[in-house]
Amino acid sequence: MKRAIASVVVLAAGLGGAAHAAAPAAQPTAKNVVIVPGAFIDASSWRVVHDTLRLKGFNVTVAQLPHTSLDDDIAIVRKAIFQQFGNVIVVGNGIGGAVMSNVATGDKVKALVYVAALMPEVGETSQQLLSSIPGAGEGVKPDRAGFQFYDTARFQADLAADLTPNRVNFMAASQVPVSNVLMGTPSWFATWHQKPSFGIVATQDRLVNPELQRWMYKRAGATVTEIAASHAVQISQPEAVAKVIEDAALSVL
Repeated sequence: MKRAIASVVVLAAGLGGAAHAAAPAAQPTAKNVVIVPGAFIDASSWRVVHDTLRLKGFNVTVAQLPHTSLDDDIAIVRKAIFQQFGNVIVVGNGIGGAVMSNVATGDKVKALVYVAALMPEVGETSQQLLSSIPGAGEGVKPDRAGFQFYDTARFQADLAADLTPNRVNFMAASQVPVSNVLMGTPSWFATWHQKPSFGIVATQDRLVNPELQRWMYKRAGATVTEIAASHAVQISQPEAVAKVIEDAALSVL
């Protein structure tokens, strides 16, 4: 009889341990991710980050921005956020950080992730920030239509030194210029005052100076991750970028 009771106790303990081991991992309440691309490197650069997050159960939307004006970009990102069912993490790269800082104001937005991104205070312009601590790159060129594009001869060295030439050649050919209007428009909102913020410093970035990134993120009290990568960090280190986004989502449980 004692032996039978002992067997039942051992079996129960084993089942309890198995149940504990099989307990599901914590799931973030913010299951939607809206990505706001920057200038020069188009939205397709987020493909691997998108795929990685999808495999982890996230619904990912990548906005296609014209970078014609701050208002134009804001309207597209706001629509993308409104279309989500449930809570949202918003991710911005480069000037996309300035755009999302002016748009992610709703309660459904739970956190912001800045990826080698601009993080302006109210009244600051993107051009002002970039000029305050200039990057090492020298490839930004104006055209006659009031836009800035990146010199294709400097594209790899300045924006994507950690990628292969054949890949960078297409990126340069498909780049999205940014208007002088957008670069010179002051921010009228700084969502990072109200939302938890996370910042990725691309330590080899020659467009947005890594020191500028650190300064902006520190000012905002963001949780900072440093990744040894160029400005195209979302392409060269997509798993590391996706991990920061996932951690941001888990932090707002």
